[in-house]
Amino acid sequence: MSEPRKNNKAAVAIALLSIVVIVQGIKIYLDYKDKAAVQQELDVTSENLESTLTRLNEIKTELDDKIQQIEKLGGDVAELEKARAEVEVELKSVRKRNNKAILELKDRVEGYEELLVAKDQELERLQSLNKELYSENRNLKTKQNVLSDSINRLAKNKDDLQTKVNIASQLKVENVMVAALNSKGKERESPFRSRQLDKLKVEFNIAENNVAPIEGKKIMIRVIDESGQPIFNVEKGSGTFMLDDREEFYTAAQEILFDNTKQKLTFVYEKGSDYASGNYTVEIFTDGYKMGTVQFSVK
Repeated sequence: MSEPRKNNKAAVAIALLSIVVIVQGIKIYLDYKDKAAVQQELDVTSENLESTLTRLNEIKTELDDKIQQIEKLGGDVAELEKARAEVEVELKSVRKRNNKAILELKDRVEGYEELLVAKDQELERLQSLNKELYSENRNLKTKQNVLSDSINRLAKNKDDLQTKVNIASQLKVENVMVAALNSKGKERESPFRSRQLDKLKVEFNIAENNVAPIEGKKIMIRVIDESGQPIFNVEKGSGTFMLDDREEFYTAAQEILFDNTKQKLTFVYEKGSDYASGNYTVEIFTDGYKMGTVQFSVK
């Protein structure tokens, strides 16, 4: 009876051992499969990570380039700058992501790529618009230069015309006569004797001038001796006026209203001393220009 019982125990032990071996083998197989799957996932994650990282760096470079180009053309870069900031954040944290997160990031990368394509189109539009504006600006500058030349020519013609008008409006004298008055009021014509020249009389008409305006005028005579010095006496009505940017003395003056009627003016000047022998010139002025001259001599 003891031998069969031993055999039964051995069979049970063998059976139990076989079950343990089978279960252990199944566990080892399943562990292997899990490790292979994990490794495969890690390989895929690593591959996705590297390709995504490479593309993110490329997109950042492209974003920098697009921002610079569009800024030069005056375009809006707010959207591009926002995308660049997001890409920089992704680049800092991309290596911490799992495969699922990497795949999500790849979708976002595709979105950045679409944004770059759209901005390429906007950049082309801005470049085309910039060329049109440059062409229009050149045409405008050309027209402006032509207009400026025309304005300058008109201004010069106006100045030339004004100069001609100013010259044409200058008054002249005619019928100029110089006489010597003695103490009895008797007149003598040049040449004069010094003792006969008590007073000097200068008489003339203002010539007709239809260009000159009707206005008040100060008419001055200047008697110049043979050495070129003017004869004047402030106590007898002489004074100064501007001639060629210099202050000069005049001998006598009258205030009149020029009315273009060939009005006649008479100046009588008493020197108060004898005239030296020699030749004299009488110059007639108004408004800083000469109206006429006449000469006389004293023996």
